[in-house]
Amino acid sequence: MTKQTVLGRVAQLARANINALLDQAEDPQKMLDQLIRDYTNNIAEAEQAVATTIGNLRLMEQDHREDVDAAEEWGVKALAASRKADGLRAGGQTADADRFDNLAKVALGRQLQSEKEAKAAEPTIASQTEVVEKLKSGLDQMRTKLGELKAKRDELVARAKSAQAQNQMMDAVKNIDVLDPTSELSRFEDKVRREEARAMGKQELAASSLDAQFEQLDALGDSAEVEARLAALKG
Repeated sequence: MTKQTVLGRVAQLARANINALLDQAEDPQKMLDQLIRDYTNNIAEAEQAVATTIGNLRLMEQDHREDVDAAEEWGVKALAASRKADGLRAGGQTADADRFDNLAKVALGRQLQSEKEAKAAEPTIASQTEVVEKLKSGLDQMRTKLGELKAKRDELVARAKSAQAQNQMMDAVKNIDVLDPTSELSRFEDKVRREEARAMGKQELAASSLDAQFEQLDALGDSAEVEARLAALKG
């Protein structure tokens, strides 16, 4: 994955609107799980690409530093050779003076070359530094977004469990609703009432039979009284 692709992907994921994605999802929890996997994988890929980019940048910075140091060193050598040439020339040693002047020129040429290389690398270093900073910032945003995704997922799971528990509770309450003719308690109450009614019927039937027996006894008593009175009349 190139750094341009990584930068674009990181920026896209960092700007993603989680709530908007969830609103469009048929199964928000599945989408969150997939997003978490995507973010985790992309963060891992981006971290590798950023590490490579940073490594390359540090090498370029090191080369630039070496070119700058070399330019300074060649400048010192050129100055030393020039002063040596001036001293020799003042002493009448023209040939040796010319040789040291030539050495000074060579040193100045090397200095110029090092300065050019250092200057040529500076725009690339600046560009790569900007890319690295953007990638670091994007990674931080992605890590923050990943934390939000995990929190959303945990919240959603907790809400789903709570809703399930509430539904189970409502189902349980419905089963013991005395006003609901289909509830178990209502059916049991009807059964008890039927048993009570049958017991009342048996009691009423037993009472009716007993009353009848007493009525028969009363009738027998009346008949005996009538017979007794008839006998008295005859006597």
